[in-house]
Amino acid sequence: MSKIIYSLIIVFFCSSCSSDTVEPTPTPTPAETLYFPPLTGTTWETKSIASLGWKLSDVQPLLDYLELKNSKSFIILVNGRIVMEHYFNGHSATSNWYWASAGKTLTSTVTGIAQQEDLININTKVSQYIGTGWTSLPLAKENLITNKHLLNMTSGLDDSTDDIDPASLKYKADAGTRWAYHNVYVKLQDVIAQASGQTWNAYFNTKLKDKIGMDGAWFQLGNNSVYGSNTRSMARFGLLLFNKGKWENNTIVSENYLNEATNTSQTINLGYGYLWWLNGKSSYQLPQSQLQFNGSLIPTAPVDMFMALGKNDQKIYVIPSKKMVVIRMGDVANPDNPTFALSDFDETLWQKISALYQ
Repeated sequence: MSKIIYSLIIVFFCSSCSSDTVEPTPTPTPAETLYFPPLTGTTWETKSIASLGWKLSDVQPLLDYLELKNSKSFIILVNGRIVMEHYFNGHSATSNWYWASAGKTLTSTVTGIAQQEDLININTKVSQYIGTGWTSLPLAKENLITNKHLLNMTSGLDDSTDDIDPASLKYKADAGTRWAYHNVYVKLQDVIAQASGQTWNAYFNTKLKDKIGMDGAWFQLGNNSVYGSNTRSMARFGLLLFNKGKWENNTIVSENYLNEATNTSQTINLGYGYLWWLNGKSSYQLPQSQLQFNGSLIPTAPVDMFMALGKNDQKIYVIPSKKMVVIRMGDVANPDNPTFALSDFDETLWQKISALYQ
């Protein structure tokens, strides 16, 4: 009996080791390449919700919420391809809309381009480029203000008004010691115009807009220089930032500068870079306030997300870990509680976006 058992074991062991039962090594699926739409025309590759394994049942609740909250357009890119693109309330793919303060990030990006071309240095005082007397401060205090202070909102200027004429730019604190959201960042456009010998519009168009196929234009809204474009142009810009400043193989703005721009830029407001908002930090401040809030800006969103946020809920969300860019344009989501940047709309919106892929 023991010999029979022993023989069976040998047969089983040998058959298990035979070459014709060895599983073949699976061929790895190649990683999907990052897609960039052509610089001209309307061609843009798409990718279906189903192919991503996302939940189709959660698409309509997201769209219903966007329409309820006065949205005009909404786009999700994954690896550069359009996964969702929807327009509401008579808006269309060719309609232009203003970026509001989300457009500050355009100025931040062009500042990085000017620095890589050795036209400016962000650590140099503003008055070196546009002359003294651009504020009402004593010269010694004015000369403390560098381009970087304008980028990270620590100019120290009084933020009780957004006027940027010299008489309105008053001393509140030494540059670098106080964070306050202020329209004075727009002086960077004057700095770049002076340093380049071109108008701001000409330099912007040549160095950024035309190189990534954006449409749109700058216009004056009160004291602010505001950008307007169609929604896909906003998505193109988000895609450039997702790819760390490269459009296909062409470097538009240096990765090193963008790493600085999309990470904490000072020790006062951890949720702020160079005109970019940052998720996932331990604390943050908001416009028109000196209060510090603990926790992440948008707890329902990925912690590595960085954002361009504009009045009336203009949004660019860039999420490296998800290979995603998300765009929302429209009227204010909550008319009874308008804000300059963050609103409770962001948190609910991200609950509904996250439901797609969780």
